Amino acid sequence: MKKGNAHLHARNRVKFEFIYEHRTEHTVSKMCEVLGVSTSGYYAYLHRLERPETEREAFNRYLDERILFHYHDNHGCYGSPRIHKKIRDEDGLSVSLKKVTNRMRELELYAVPPKKFVATTDSKHANQTFPNHLKREFQPEAPNKVWATDITYIHTGEGFLYLNPVMDLYSRRIISFRIDDHMKQSLSLHALEEAISLREPEAGWIHHSDQGSQYCSRAYVETLEEAQATISMSRKGTPYDNACVESFFASLKKEYLYKYVFPTKAEAILAVQFYIKFYNQKRMHSFLDDKSPIEKEKAYYSGQSQKLASEQTPSA
Repeated sequence: MKKGNAHLHARNRVKFEFIYEHRTEHTVSKMCEVLGVSTSGYYAYLHRLERPETEREAFNRYLDERILFHYHDNHGCYGSPRIHKKIRDEDGLSVSLKKVTNRMRELELYAVPPKKFVATTDSKHANQTFPNHLKREFQPEAPNKVWATDITYIHTGEGFLYLNPVMDLYSRRIISFRIDDHMKQSLSLHALEEAISLREPEAGWIHHSDQGSQYCSRAYVETLEEAQATISMSRKGTPYDNACVESFFASLKKEYLYKYVFPTKAEAILAVQFYIKFYNQKRMHSFLDDKSPIEKEKAYYSGQSQKLASEQTPSA
């Protein structure tokens, strides 16, 4: 694979999305000519959408997310040396300065003259962490056996929003979520409490997250212990350990959020709520045999009911 093929230039991606959406109205070659992109680049974009994401691509996408976060979180003041230090020290990613520099160039991120800002991220904490019990076994045999969670950011004209969903790995259903303009402990804790209240998982279920301070806080851990959960955490700097939630974030942004600009936080919140409802109820998943998460769960419980009925029916 040639350098740069794994991640399309940010500006070209927007153009390719436009071409795809209007492909029935105009010829692809003509739109590529008008927009100043190559037809081969467009078809490479389509190929990238259709094939499964590799582990390396997942890592690179996560790296881009962290670069974007630290860049905007610090008001565009930081160039690649400082962004590299943030990624190394706070995210624990082992990546070269050259790679960060190249990715920032591809994303068209450049340092601007310093402005006054308030730092909002501190991933360093002294709380207890837990081993990875999930070990990338992403296919439990039934609902409410394994849940996963994480936080992502959404940019708006009024600043950042932070989304914390709780996902059931059996069906990929988003059980609950919280979205707010902060990443305090309460964001994650309230999402967890709602999920537990809705599903009441049996003792021994696995809860998987990263080692963020929200998930290692006393209140969060105590809530998990009261629910008799097995607490599992990704290794530091290893986003693929939580690949299912990372994949959901990619779908949310690629399929919906990146198509729009949100001047206000309220508009972005409505968009996230709309997409999650669509995702749970209607979106087809190849992993789920083209079922939606809710359809997958209904099929499971229907099968369980039929099995129970057959066991209770006396033999002739």
